[in-house]
Amino acid sequence: MSRYFKKQKFCKFTKEGISEIDYKDLNLIKEFITETGKILPRKDTGLSAKHQRRITKLIKQGRNMLTMK
Repeated sequence: MSRYFKKQKFCKFTKEGISEIDYKDLNLIKEFITETGKILPRKDTGLSAKHQRRITKLIKQGRNMLTMK
């Protein structure tokens, strides 16, 4: 048996019942990227696969919108 226990991760969107996620919501999206702008993996965020794919898509969409300006 291990002496250390990992904190169980949970999907934030499922727990809080968030259904709509928008790329314009910077406060929410900042939680899932590093300071250098890289997308955090699902292993670190604890999101479900469905929501991780959605967050990844939104981050990329937001980056694309920034380059178009």
